[in-house]
Amino acid sequence: MILEQAIRIILLATAGFVVALIFTPIWLKFLGKIGFGKQIRTSEEAPVYSALHSKKEGTPNGGGVIIWGTVVFLAILFFILHYFFDGFWKDFNFINRAETYLPLAALIIAGIIGLLDDWMGARRIGGGKGGGLKVRHKLFLYFLISLVGAWWFYFKLEFNTLNVPFLGAISIGPWYIPLFMFVIIATAFSANETDGLDGLLGGVSLFAFISFAAVAFVLGRYDLAAFAAVLVGSLLAFLWFNIYPARFFMGDTGSMALGITMGIIAMLTNTTLLLPLFGLILVVESLSVITQLISKKLRNGKKIFLSSPIHHHFEAIGWHESRITMRFWIISAIASALGLVIFFLTRG
Repeated sequence: MILEQAIRIILLATAGFVVALIFTPIWLKFLGKIGFGKQIRTSEEAPVYSALHSKKEGTPNGGGVIIWGTVVFLAILFFILHYFFDGFWKDFNFINRAETYLPLAALIIAGIIGLLDDWMGARRIGGGKGGGLKVRHKLFLYFLISLVGAWWFYFKLEFNTLNVPFLGAISIGPWYIPLFMFVIIATAFSANETDGLDGLLGGVSLFAFISFAAVAFVLGRYDLAAFAAVLVGSLLAFLWFNIYPARFFMGDTGSMALGITMGIIAMLTNTTLLLPLFGLILVVESLSVITQLISKKLRNGKKIFLSSPIHHHFEAIGWHESRITMRFWIISAIASALGLVIFFLTRG
């Protein structure tokens, strides 16, 4: 049984990779045809960022559709094949009411909202810097999504415990609702901040979802593990084209979908306190932004970093972006491995 599930999950990850690899050139050509290009903030709005990234103006944006689009396509395809033919196809269907309805719904909703934001940015529509939604509008959308999710988890699924490593599950009652909302908003915001260099968020997310696939597998939630595995496969294909120099950018359609889905899976598997390890770089990126804002407010405009998030600071002091990306990937791999070690030790 366990070996069969492992083979199934590996095959689904491979399917995700192959489908995304085939889909990517088609989507890339479409993005170029409709002029769906990245708009870089002006030197007045962000002088350091503009100086470092002005050459990327016009690079196709919205590549994140490849990631979540592949997962949705395969989920629907295998569900239909299972429904009409059963037999062999039953093993590939990973749509499961208890395990994958919620992360799939979150992936789709967040991806569509992010795609709309990317479209507004490409057309310079909206109040955000360079077009698109303002930060406060994004946070409001994150708030709404997290509120609905918290209500569903607490009242419908009756989730009310927090698993503390080496101590076990602790009932937190209604405090589960604000905790859930904080996790979803934080992961969505952090993923958005991390998506700033070629391949950065894609690689960081890759290690996080590999970790979640392992966790779900150990917990016996094989469909959730399969869902995470398809995400891993599609992320690998995405990175094939997104590593430096990127042929397209992920955009909010990818970062929003990945961030929110990451938070949902963490809550489903009750690994909330391990999430900062699985997504360590996301935490560091967000803290750098928050620290920079606080410093500018309290110290009359004085900054701690030359530019934030912190990956732009390293760019500003002379690090090549591929060096930053690779080093952040290494940190993510080590932190994720440590998170898995703690998870396995906790289970005894």
